[in-house]
Amino acid sequence: MPNTDRSKEVTDIKKEIDRFKKDFNLISEEIGKVIVGNKDIVKRILTAFFANGHVLLEGVPGLGKTLLVKSLSKALGFDFKRIQFTPDLMPADITGTQIVVDRGDGRKEFEFSAGPLFTNILLADEINRATPKTQSAMLEAMEERQITVAGKTHRLREPFFVMATQNPIEMEGTYTLPEAQMDRFFFRLNISFPNFNELKDILRQTTANESYAIKPVIESSSALKRVTEMRTLVRDVLVSSKVEDYITSIIMATHPNSKEIRNPTLDGDDITDYVGRYVTYGASPRGAQAIVLAAKVNALLDDRANICYDDVDKIATSALNHRLHLNFEADADNVKPEYIIEKILEKTEK
Repeated sequence: MPNTDRSKEVTDIKKEIDRFKKDFNLISEEIGKVIVGNKDIVKRILTAFFANGHVLLEGVPGLGKTLLVKSLSKALGFDFKRIQFTPDLMPADITGTQIVVDRGDGRKEFEFSAGPLFTNILLADEINRATPKTQSAMLEAMEERQITVAGKTHRLREPFFVMATQNPIEMEGTYTLPEAQMDRFFFRLNISFPNFNELKDILRQTTANESYAIKPVIESSSALKRVTEMRTLVRDVLVSSKVEDYITSIIMATHPNSKEIRNPTLDGDDITDYVGRYVTYGASPRGAQAIVLAAKVNALLDDRANICYDDVDKIATSALNHRLHLNFEADADNVKPEYIIEKILEKTEK
């Protein structure tokens, strides 16, 4: 009898994994109807969404970042709003504010008027153009899923997913994102310029009368329930102690003078000296959490209920590239965070 129960449990888990993979791929394919190329970017965005994280997109204008977010909201069947961040944008413009309402019987009362943060999927366009004061208003929303106005806390709608964009080239009139806010992004992704064939496909799709309509993959009445189920399944994926050790070693190795890396040799030099030369400070515990959750999504897409070293290696760079803060020497030597992370992955013992 116990063997029968165990067999039934395994079968149920397999069905849940198959359903997760099917819905994930259907959403990705639906977005692909209007987004040419960038399949890996779409996969990473969906990974962050089902891991309950936020995404920072970098890329020059005109690469379809806004269209990508709109397509995501339509495929999921959730509400979408866009905020164009500018230097004159105030915190109340995004959170909402208290307004005076005439009740009609001589009474006037304050009533909260919700801002654009009260949505399911939010595009924070060119977030680095807003002042630090306005950027900081996003911190509570992104981490706590709530905002506070006039001393009163207001819960945001579920699911709440922020996709922020910034132009990495035109830096005039921009403000560097605070480290605390950068750390709240699950992934930082770079949208590259399309190749020759992709650019031709974009021209065909955007200069003709034919248009492609995105349809919700999940029924709107059950969308929240289904997303909650998928997010719960992600957290149910198992992580062995050895894989946890591997992830922890990676995070510790990003910190200057850390002695936690298992195999500290890099081209004849100590990797801790190399990190200490270029890194001001390394990844936070949120980086480790992002690696684990993203690896869990990757495992489900590979029909597994446990993560392996390969899952970690595939997503570590996207999870950590914005969490390493490099010094001036790294800038002078043209050393990028991605390069340091790759070297750490290469030399960390499994």
